[in-house]
Amino acid sequence: MAIEGASGLPADAMAPVVAFALVGALGVGSQWLAWRLRMPAIVLMLVAGILIGPVAGVFDPARDFGPLLQPIIAIAVAIILFEGGLTLNFHKLQDAAIGVKRLVFIGAPLGWLTSTLALHYAAGLSWESAAVFGGIMIVTGPTVIAPLLRTARLAKRPAALLQWEAIVNDPIGALAAVLAFEVVLVLNTATTVNEAIIALLTGITVATVLGVAGGVGLARAFKRGWVPEYMKVPVLFALLLAVFGLSDSVLHESGLLAVTIMGIVIANSNLPSYEELRRFKEHATVLLVSGVFILLAAGLDFAALGKLDWWALGFVLLVVLVARPLTVLVSLLGSGVPYKEQLLVALTGPRGVVLVAVAGLFGDRLLNLGFEDAALIGPLAFVLVSVTVVVHGFTLAPFARWLGLTGADTPGVVIIGGSPWTTAFAEALKKAEIPVLMTDPNFGHLRSARAAGIDTFSGDILSEAAEQRLELVSYATLVAATDNDAYNTLVTTDLAPEFGRDNVFQIKREKTESMRHQLPRTLGGRKFGPEETHAGLERLIRDGWTFRVTRLTEEYTFEDWRAKRPDAHLVARISASGTITLIRKDEEVNGAPDVRIITLRPPGVDDGDQPPADAS
Repeated sequence: MAIEGASGLPADAMAPVVAFALVGALGVGSQWLAWRLRMPAIVLMLVAGILIGPVAGVFDPARDFGPLLQPIIAIAVAIILFEGGLTLNFHKLQDAAIGVKRLVFIGAPLGWLTSTLALHYAAGLSWESAAVFGGIMIVTGPTVIAPLLRTARLAKRPAALLQWEAIVNDPIGALAAVLAFEVVLVLNTATTVNEAIIALLTGITVATVLGVAGGVGLARAFKRGWVPEYMKVPVLFALLLAVFGLSDSVLHESGLLAVTIMGIVIANSNLPSYEELRRFKEHATVLLVSGVFILLAAGLDFAALGKLDWWALGFVLLVVLVARPLTVLVSLLGSGVPYKEQLLVALTGPRGVVLVAVAGLFGDRLLNLGFEDAALIGPLAFVLVSVTVVVHGFTLAPFARWLGLTGADTPGVVIIGGSPWTTAFAEALKKAEIPVLMTDPNFGHLRSARAAGIDTFSGDILSEAAEQRLELVSYATLVAATDNDAYNTLVTTDLAPEFGRDNVFQIKREKTESMRHQLPRTLGGRKFGPEETHAGLERLIRDGWTFRVTRLTEEYTFEDWRAKRPDAHLVARISASGTITLIRKDEEVNGAPDVRIITLRPPGVDDGDQPPADAS
């Protein structure tokens, strides 16, 4: 029997503060390392959790957090689903709307049925345990889908289908498990059918009412200025926890439905502060997803996994290769969604933290009712999550590329503003085989770009039309180059979170010398190439300056090029793999062989003895 310390936890337990710090460090560290190594973060989080938990025995969530563990995971999952609901704006659905509806209204019940059959016939669970766990398996895990979509850079419609299905079906899966459990409860206890139906309908109704009321009330309060800016996020968090707690007290797991509905309502309320709220929630969700995965992996019981046999592997294969594809393909039959997109969605069904957390809860409840096979639900859930996360984490991007459903293999450049000098720059990028898109609200400003065969968009890059029509996932760099300095600053500031602050640039502003005209570092983008304003760059082009692409080799080095062209301006470096980086200084070329540079050079410069490898 474990000896308890003064805190009520076992004497050998890790201090809760240290445990929180360890989980946070490992979670965020795994995310950062995955970014550096260009691999799925969830795989590293699972490995980190298993290493510090069952392998090394340093950290045991149940021991070190005690009774706080389940509430921590429950609240974290609620916040994750709420953030997912915040991303579901109906205006962004467009042609994916029919597919999403089918995946929810046809896919959810069909997935429940196919998962139940797989659990009963492949995993050997009783019908009661299989029906409850099958309901939970409807979920595909927004905690997993979101990171995978960021890495894979999918085209807009298949990404929308996967994202919406994951977020909407998560609470539906939890409620399906509740429904199945209530039926089992009626059949095995003194609970009557009427009592079970009333409890279920009451829980769903309360969750819906609380979710809608919370979302509408919060949106109205924000729009009417009843909440100051600095209190909006705290008020949002407090209301979120209240809605979740109230709904969950009426019916277990209905709180997940309530917070998802609340998020969807807020997302479609046209709040002026919506983007700020969503971005803050995204940051919080990255931390929570990391923490929950570490907790669940560290709490894995190898003894329970040892109870599984080869039938468990057969069950996972049946789910991944039969149940999931059958569910999706039948649901999208006749929907108008192209077959390649249907195939991608059908073979992409990773499960996440919601599945493991809810499965563990209902596994314990079924055990209490006397279903001994329910002890296998937790291990089966963890194996399913682990296998699908690893498989889809490493195969989604190449599979999508094979189907032609990703952005361009070479990340491109978006140029804001049509003018003679931006057209010349775009032509140089096109010559270097870098995808380029030029946008301008004035249709006439794009005439020369269209004549040169450059992709264009006539409209405001910040408009909803641009968000819906443009596949910005194909572009990694943005250059704001209009003759309006204020607009350039607005565009780079607004799109910096999407492209990354290191990847948004703007040309030199007209007035930057005096303190009155200098902007804080939080506004605008990085400096672009030549230290020239829009008028200055236009003047250079009129005077005969040109953008040129030059290949550097071991025989023709950057030093050789610079010696011949001391007055030329560096604009970009293109690596051997085709990745473009905008640069301004000689040191940024790095001197690596087989690198191309884009430069702006004065007229009358003769290439002289430049080798044939030069593309200038």
